[in-house]
Amino acid sequence: MPGRAEGGIATRLASLLALAVIAMALPAQAASKAEVEKMFRAWIDNDLWPAAQKTGVSEKTFRAAMQGVTLNWDLPDLVPPGSRPKKEEAQSQAEFSSPGAYFSEKRLQGLAGTGSRLAKTHAATLRRIEQRFGVPGEIIVAVWGRESGFGSAKIPYSAVEVLATKAFMSTRKDMFRKELIAALHIVDGGDRTVAQLKGSWAGALGQPQFMPTSFLQYAVDFDGDGVRDIWGSVPDSLASIANYLAKKGWQAGRGWGYEVSIPAGVSCAQEGPDLAKPISAWASSGITRISGKGFPSGEAKASGMMLVPAGTHGPEFIVTPNFYVLKEYNNSDLYALFIGNLADRIAYGSGPFRGAWGDVGKMLRSDVLAMQKALVAKGYDVGKVDGLPGYKTRRSLGDWQAKSGLTPTCYPDASLKAKLR
Repeated sequence: MPGRAEGGIATRLASLLALAVIAMALPAQAASKAEVEKMFRAWIDNDLWPAAQKTGVSEKTFRAAMQGVTLNWDLPDLVPPGSRPKKEEAQSQAEFSSPGAYFSEKRLQGLAGTGSRLAKTHAATLRRIEQRFGVPGEIIVAVWGRESGFGSAKIPYSAVEVLATKAFMSTRKDMFRKELIAALHIVDGGDRTVAQLKGSWAGALGQPQFMPTSFLQYAVDFDGDGVRDIWGSVPDSLASIANYLAKKGWQAGRGWGYEVSIPAGVSCAQEGPDLAKPISAWASSGITRISGKGFPSGEAKASGMMLVPAGTHGPEFIVTPNFYVLKEYNNSDLYALFIGNLADRIAYGSGPFRGAWGDVGKMLRSDVLAMQKALVAKGYDVGKVDGLPGYKTRRSLGDWQAKSGLTPTCYPDASLKAKLR
């Protein structure tokens, strides 16, 4: 019957259309490893070499460095030709952890014990470094410990192989190509041979864990042997860390900050580097050091910033601009606090922060994301809308709480989900 025939054709056409849509959505057929290796060699000659040549890398160095380099298929975050990047885990499935989880007391005690011994061993070198760069020895040693276990961490990878692999097939190819070319300049400059150029799985080099571009800018020959050796020379490694921090703006004669107690009448929604005040102004508002000591008299007119990484649910701080210099090493409030606390343990024998980290961080990132979107819709600046509570999200939340007649806590929690929409 005509009706049945027409219906059959329509059904088949719909099925074919559906298959075509599905085929378009599927990734292209991934090439075999052998085919990808051939593409890699062609990329080295046709793409990488012209780019490196433009920056002044010699052909002799380039050919010697890239001869025999193969792709390292065991590295994370690779995107071979013909494939697509793995989708990030759905935010609804990811909890952000409590900030307190970052501060393992066992790890901090271990690093502080070793760091204190090494600070004494290298005291003369650290004094000379501080005189030259203005960065305290305990800060340098703390960074050294956090980055490479004071040089004890195994750094087994060929940096050229890692960077070449990631420059050819990773989610950040342009960045890694820039770092690969910088690594070739290190070889060209004579600081390291290709065989000696060892790094982490991400391409970070030596005891300070510098990326190659940072090596070229900040590495220092402090032991006077003519090479900048951040792999085998402790003086070079320590001085390079200090030079990095100094060039990033470290203010000599100032520490990183103070753990404080913020009284109930002072809003927690005042944190951030853009809301700096003289230390004396914070003290006048009733903020006191949790140690019971006064702020140093020389700091009264100097700038300080409030920092409440867990809102009112955790330790509270007034930090100096040097705190944000530490963040240049690793852009994380918790990283900079870790370095500051470790440095204080090394220098003064102090212990953990006195304020207790509350039981926060159990919410889904999607819940925090929804709060951020709601705050943005109300005109607040939350910084990056990513489901993670940075300082702009924390203080905007505190401002909204105050305007809504709630006691500001400056941190997302489950009780706010229904209220903030």
